[in-house]
Amino acid sequence: MLEAGKINYIELPAKDLNQVKRFYNELFGWTFTDYGPEYTAFSDSGLEGGFYLADRRNRVSDGSALVVLYSDNLEREKQKIINEGAEISVDIFSFPGGRRFHFLDPNGNELAIWSEK
Repeated sequence: MLEAGKINYIELPAKDLNQVKRFYNELFGWTFTDYGPEYTAFSDSGLEGGFYLADRRNRVSDGSALVVLYSDNLEREKQKIINEGAEISVDIFSFPGGRRFHFLDPNGNELAIWSEK
């Protein structure tokens, strides 16, 4: 049920939509629906969203919001990301309530993965 004022959707830039679809599908099982050659929507991520064709990227250092995914095993997720050729931009660190790391997807967008373990 949709609720007014609640986060409903997120959009991220991508310079290569096929590459980003393969990356997120292989790593996290996200599924995609294409809406023309410049937009693909994703599902099965916990929050619906999409990628739009652009030469831009989202980075915290540029003032972008940080999208944070969850995992019950950070080390496993970190290794999967490295195996897919993505860059770890901030290694695993502890914070009150858990641990996390940041990575750059193939298009240079910065995301994080956290765990309470």
